[in-house]
Amino acid sequence: MRNDILKSLPTNPGVASCGLRSIAAPISALQETSDRRSMLQRSALGIGAFGLAHVLNADGRLSAMEAGPLNDRPSPFLPKAKRVIHFFLNGGPSHVDTFDPKPLLSKYAGQSLGDNLLTERKTGAAFPSPFKFRRYGQSGIEVSEIFSRTAAHIDDIAVIRSMYAQVPNHEPSLMLMNCGDSVQPRPSMGAWVLYGLGTENQNLPGFVAMCPGGLPIKDTENWQSAFLPGAFQGTYIDSQHKELSRLIENIEHPQIATEAQRRQLNLLARLNAEHRAQRIDQRLDSRIQSFELAFRMQHDAADAFDVTREPAHIQQMYGEGIHARQTLIARRLLERGVRYVQLWHGAGQPWDNHAGIEAAHRNLAGQIDQPIAALMTDLKQRGLFEDTLILWGGEFGRTPTVELSGDGKPQSGRDHNHWGFSVWLAGGGIKGGTVYGATDDIGFKAVDKPTSVHDLHATMLHCLGFDHKKLTFRYAGRDFRLTDVHGEVIHDILA
Repeated sequence: MRNDILKSLPTNPGVASCGLRSIAAPISALQETSDRRSMLQRSALGIGAFGLAHVLNADGRLSAMEAGPLNDRPSPFLPKAKRVIHFFLNGGPSHVDTFDPKPLLSKYAGQSLGDNLLTERKTGAAFPSPFKFRRYGQSGIEVSEIFSRTAAHIDDIAVIRSMYAQVPNHEPSLMLMNCGDSVQPRPSMGAWVLYGLGTENQNLPGFVAMCPGGLPIKDTENWQSAFLPGAFQGTYIDSQHKELSRLIENIEHPQIATEAQRRQLNLLARLNAEHRAQRIDQRLDSRIQSFELAFRMQHDAADAFDVTREPAHIQQMYGEGIHARQTLIARRLLERGVRYVQLWHGAGQPWDNHAGIEAAHRNLAGQIDQPIAALMTDLKQRGLFEDTLILWGGEFGRTPTVELSGDGKPQSGRDHNHWGFSVWLAGGGIKGGTVYGATDDIGFKAVDKPTSVHDLHATMLHCLGFDHKKLTFRYAGRDFRLTDVHGEVIHDILA
């Protein structure tokens, strides 16, 4: 009888081709198809579909997406990277003070660089970097002294010095870098990666965004799932706290024991199953999944987020402070199968240094330079570096000219600059010791191999085993993708 049922059920051709619609097809099918599986789910006996799903999953005939949206799934082609960690420097770090040295600024210090530098605010003369650059590693790539510990790993890093964004404003540029669109809220990259690959640990969120103190409500869209099912949204962690109950809200029930919670969820699952049997409701599915994940997290999160379980020498390697702790937590999450971890830096004190950039940038870099270097060392010694993709950068760069105050006086800071800036990649699939592209001689505009954010995203998806043009989701009659209708893979930085 079971074999007869299995033979009669249609298979999903999208899953077989794995060319997304390949991964999108199973979700879209829940809304659009009228095959026998949908008929069973919609009928009065639809609760039987849940039992059937278990049989199909055990027999290997049910797609990973239908068995569970967060289930671990293979990518369409062999990936170099299995997981991502994104250091996001909120506010826009200065490329000419970090990874893109411009000695010509010293030559013309205090002199005008012309009137054709389009900046958001009024700027004045050439402003040389207050930091020293030197060459590191066998590759001899120049890096600022404020990232000297990270620079010790420069032979594993590919620096892209020719990035450009669309506008010199924070909010749209934040969305562009994190979600691939500067105008409309779209699914974040973490949500797309989780949608494509699922997660290796069903007891922890597949996508975690750690941001000490949080961001304004309008900025939380940077880890949203938007029109993707809610199961792929990032889980926000306020990493300024050390206690688990404050680190993850409502992780512990103050009154009900675990066994009682399990009975409650079982009852809720039966009621939801009866409700769902007569309709297809992704929102309900997302709520069910969130309830179950929250329950399972009560055990695993206590272990994953507790850095005191690390040996003393590992804790010392990462250093002191919030960002050292959240970076160490990130490593613990990655090794436990979490797919995408984003570490925000500069939420309370952003890299948006319109004045006093020397003291501000030195202080901000000092908070994360040691943790980043420690993470790279730690991943290597655990055998995780080769298949972990690391991204470092902000939403744009800063001007090579000094910003002026309202009365025209120099403020020793820099204005926003979306015309040219730097990011770097390392780890899974990346050719280390590489510099790609360049800004002009003063560091204002990308002139050699200009690289869009869509190119960056396409390259990262390639490292994860996806053709960015085929990782799509049908919404409002259109197949959407992270890179919209743009993007080219940067093959020159691939290993």
